Amino acid sequence: MSSSDKRARLEAVFALAPVIPVITIDDASQAVPLARALVSGGLRVIEITLRTQAGFDAARAIISDVPEAKVGIGTVLTPADYEHAAKLGAAFAISPGMSIDLLEAANAGELPFAPGIQTPSDLIACVTRGYELVKFFPAVPAGGLAALDALAGPFPNVRFCPTGGINAGNAAQWLAHKKVVAIGGSWVAPAADIKAGAWAVIEQRAREATRLR
Repeated sequence: MSSSDKRARLEAVFALAPVIPVITIDDASQAVPLARALVSGGLRVIEITLRTQAGFDAARAIISDVPEAKVGIGTVLTPADYEHAAKLGAAFAISPGMSIDLLEAANAGELPFAPGIQTPSDLIACVTRGYELVKFFPAVPAGGLAALDALAGPFPNVRFCPTGGINAGNAAQWLAHKKVVAIGGSWVAPAADIKAGAWAVIEQRAREATRLR
């Protein structure tokens, strides 16, 4: 599959909802009720991070039991992470950064991948390998909307999924940017609410997030 085809698939997934909940989960048994709450609230695209040992098991459970959800694997750091995500049946993989090994592994694979960038040099490495939809991370600490404007200038074909420091209070500003296809954020389903099983609260936040764009 060509780079343009994988980018088109990734854009189609990101277009399903303006906000992608970034999930850090410790107990995989909570993954399915969590996903059902998010989908019921209107957020079908879910990033399950590999920040905990439960990440892959949680993603596997959602893919199996909540077919309406589009599950992405986040915190992909190595080619092995990427390959595991592909074998799992994820809809996409996404990383907080990039390495040449990871870019090339994803180029050789079929699973759509969004590398993480923060600098022009990061973007050159990505664009020259066919990646024009990237994660801008950490979006707010890295300079916010002003930094995104500066990066977008020399790279007019690149589109972004900013993540990091984005919350209910500033999300609409990010979504209004013409180069932003979606945003990622942990505020919709924070770890404390997941541990507490606060599914109704999470569903309501998801519903509010769908109205941001």
